[in-house]
Amino acid sequence: MSPSGDLEHTPEPDGPAVRDEGVSPAGTAAADELMRALVEDHGGPLYGYVLRLTGDPGRAEDVVQETLLRAWRHPSVLGGRPVRAWLFTVARNLVVDQHRARQSRPQETGDEALAVVPADDELDKAVESWAVAEALASLRPEHREVLRETYYRGRSVKEASAVLGIPAGTVKSRTYYALRALKLALEERGLAP
Repeated sequence: MSPSGDLEHTPEPDGPAVRDEGVSPAGTAAADELMRALVEDHGGPLYGYVLRLTGDPGRAEDVVQETLLRAWRHPSVLGGRPVRAWLFTVARNLVVDQHRARQSRPQETGDEALAVVPADDELDKAVESWAVAEALASLRPEHREVLRETYYRGRSVKEASAVLGIPAGTVKSRTYYALRALKLALEERGLAP
């Protein structure tokens, strides 16, 4: 359908036209004439009405075509009724049905949403770092302190000794036992061999 409300007509290929079950072969000419009259008399206003409902010219064309197709399939429902009111009601119901169908499905996401999902490697690293943090938290406070100074802050035994206020030999001993306790805690969490 063009924006002016006229339906575009494409000639049919050679051979008999395929018709829906709603129109009998004997009534084909009458149904075609009915369709032409519907398009001429109601196509433009129907398109304008549906366009106001949908706000989308493509969807409006689809709804108008479906509405007219339903009238063509069942011409008997138009007898004795105001035709325009019937067409507008069918079109409105189609728009409502389409809206409800879109609401009942989850919203589709594009590739942008997938771009922010961390890769498997990042997830594994995050889980592993949480497990290491839990394992560190399970250590005795003096073991955590010595590991924080020697491994995380990169201090030498002498520097760690000065910061912690303990002898260098104690730093070495606590580091040794802290690493053993950390290894055991990691094994319990399935992270160490």
